Amino acid sequence: MSPAPARRMIAVMVLIPVVVALALWAFAWPAARTAPRDLPVGVAGPAAAAAAVEDGLTRHAGAFDVHRFDDGAAARDAIEDRVVYGAVVVGAQGTELLVAPAASPVVAQLLREAVTAGAPADAPVRVTEVVSLPEGDPRGSALAASVLPIALAGVAAGALVTLSGLRGARAAVTLLGAAALVGLTATALAHSWLGVLDGDWWAEAGALGLTVLAVGSAVAGLAALLGTPGVGLGALLMVLIGNPFSAATSAPELLPEPAGALGQLLPPGAGTSLLRSVAYFDGRASGGAALTLTLWVVLGFTAVLAGARLRARTGTTPPQPEHPAPAPASAPAA
Repeated sequence: MSPAPARRMIAVMVLIPVVVALALWAFAWPAARTAPRDLPVGVAGPAAAAAAVEDGLTRHAGAFDVHRFDDGAAARDAIEDRVVYGAVVVGAQGTELLVAPAASPVVAQLLREAVTAGAPADAPVRVTEVVSLPEGDPRGSALAASVLPIALAGVAAGALVTLSGLRGARAAVTLLGAAALVGLTATALAHSWLGVLDGDWWAEAGALGLTVLAVGSAVAGLAALLGTPGVGLGALLMVLIGNPFSAATSAPELLPEPAGALGQLLPPGAGTSLLRSVAYFDGRASGGAALTLTLWVVLGFTAVLAGARLRARTGTTPPQPEHPAPAPASAPAA
């Protein structure tokens, strides 16, 4: 056997376990280490009673980031503005726990267990859902399941643009059109048919389309700079890293560091946060996620255009077909 095929065989045998190990690390590690880490929660009520509740929450070192509010109305506003995930309100009528399953069903359940577990039997804690999930998706599983298809759509768009030989402005326009159509199609399915989203229809389509565009432009940009291997690198970053770190099934504050923070800097995580805001919270707290996605689009398009110019300068742009020159007429026989 010649050396070249042998090296390729060894490379494949080594590469497959490495990819599997990376995938298991990216998916299993966050799931195995899920726990609250500086999770924003609120406490409202008279100073003495609120201080007692706060002491109970801070007893779990590093688990909760407690915000104090004057009353239950202020706590509700903070939940609706996505400042906190929930709040404990202490008043004359007892203790009330305010939760927002739309922000994270897992966090809502965690707060129920943490607050109601220690409540006396004669004074149970009332639980009120401030922002609920729609009837079509009461557990939030459909929204969480949408992250991977949206990421794959973006990777497919970037890969197809690259493999089709589209460069520069043509590649950018194609990515923009594909992302817009994916956003419209996904919203028609998720909102109009399945009923798992209940926000503004066009805002949801814009959030989904922007997420696809961010992923697709990043993949196409890497391919424009690195060639075909850039598609693989982009897919690795967006699917194997971005998908499990997106916190779509939990919350960024429940993932181990730095997975939670890193996930929100990648398009799948930022897109999930943006979609939650526009679908359930009337667009509140959507600015940071929208800015993150926009920056990915700008960087991706810049790389696409820069890659096209670089290829043109170095002469690596595929030559355009030319019409063959007509064959010279044969000389008349003598």
